[in-house]
Amino acid sequence: MKALDDFLDTMRDRRTVRQFSDQPVSQALIERIIATAGTAPSGANKQPWRFVAVQDPALKREIRLAAEEEERLFYAGRVSETWRQDLRPMGTDEHKPFLETAPWLIVVFKVLKDEEPGRISDQVYYVNESVGIAVGLLLAAAKIAGLATLTHTPSPMKFLASILGRPSHERPYVVIPIGYPSDDCKVPAINRKKLDRIMILDRGTSLRPPNSTDPLPSSNARD
Repeated sequence: MKALDDFLDTMRDRRTVRQFSDQPVSQALIERIIATAGTAPSGANKQPWRFVAVQDPALKREIRLAAEEEERLFYAGRVSETWRQDLRPMGTDEHKPFLETAPWLIVVFKVLKDEEPGRISDQVYYVNESVGIAVGLLLAAAKIAGLATLTHTPSPMKFLASILGRPSHERPYVVIPIGYPSDDCKVPAINRKKLDRIMILDRGTSLRPPNSTDPLPSSNARD
């Protein structure tokens, strides 16, 4: 139980970071983090993910310029007014310097065809769900390693496949800058939902929030 409590405390301290230090991060550490992500469950164990680790400054520059072009179009008209309002507390705009300043970018692709030898078929299943779980493990592993991350999803993301030379059956899923936060790093003031807002507890024949005082519905209650 202590190990779980320690893990929870660590995850509660995890924040999305946009200001990164130039302190180097070893390739060995990045490999361990990606190896952890690769332990995620997946539909029919197809493991439909690819993690492209980028540290070359020229490649990071190319990715940044392409992403900022898409982001300019996004903020100029693709984004709805409601979405724009929701983004305002995050302080985001079309400028993405973290794509260059972070020592590494991990570009995650979802793989739409299984090319592993010895498989019964090349079909893949529950791809988005499987890759999403793997990304969650990656973010947790990075935090445990003392690193900061950001999940960046420029829209559209086709340019990533072109820049990184990925085949047509691999589709960009998310870009994750990863490194140590800068000394002057600032993050938005946010609150996470409390447990009773995200968990519904089975109480006999009824489901209700754990702290709810509402009476149980009668057995003949209808939707």
